[in-house]
Amino acid sequence: MLEAVKAAGYQPNQLARGLRRDKTNMIAMIIPDITNPFFPAVVRGAEDIAFSNGYRLILCNSDNHHSKELAHLNELRTYVPAGLIVIPSNFGDLAAQAEVYRRAGTGVVCIDRLPTNWNGDTVTTDNENGAYKATRYLIQLGHRTPAAITGPLHFTNARDRLNGFKRAVREATLNIAPEYVQETTFDKRGGYSKAVNLLRLIPRPTAIPAGNDMIALGVLLAIPEAGLRCPKNISLMGFDDLDLDETTNPALSSVSQSG
Repeated sequence: MLEAVKAAGYQPNQLARGLRRDKTNMIAMIIPDITNPFFPAVVRGAEDIAFSNGYRLILCNSDNHHSKELAHLNELRTYVPAGLIVIPSNFGDLAAQAEVYRRAGTGVVCIDRLPTNWNGDTVTTDNENGAYKATRYLIQLGHRTPAAITGPLHFTNARDRLNGFKRAVREATLNIAPEYVQETTFDKRGGYSKAVNLLRLIPRPTAIPAGNDMIALGVLLAIPEAGLRCPKNISLMGFDDLDLDETTNPALSSVSQSG
């Protein structure tokens, strides 16, 4: 009988099995944007570990919209996942939704950045210390007029990276005017537009630690348009250490998030 079942290619219904067992072998993951090169590497790492332990990964995009994030969270519960991994969107408070999952026996972890009022499990980078070391390195090279292009400051990782920049500036007793800190989106377009603003300032910044590598790539586009060269006239530091950093001209220096 078992041989006949195997020959027919029968596959058990995981959802039906999950309903009997109170959970499936699926792990749900919600990320902001799969087109951002940073997130696919995170997803790949999660999927590799899940697969090696007999689990399968379901992926959803929130597009950084809390309403879409909540829609995913509400629907994913019907799949009875064994675990939930979330890279939060923006201002959202996920505490109530996470508690519903936990009561159902589903493990919940927030990674990369934290939602409002979160006291659950997390996996994050030491963003402040990474940005502090990057800025200190640039200052030690002799730069006395650094400027920062930060990601959206409602994200915890963006705030932490800006705090690291400010700490290094304070330790070096540099007087940086408010306009030398520009806030933008975590993408190339945002980095370009804010770099254009910074490169018009007098005195012009001589070093820019960027909030992430996508912002830094936008800065690289703006530098030659201003008649400057990197690193001859201005130094640049990213944050992520993406594989594509090696393909830029010059190759982009960046803070690695690898563990």
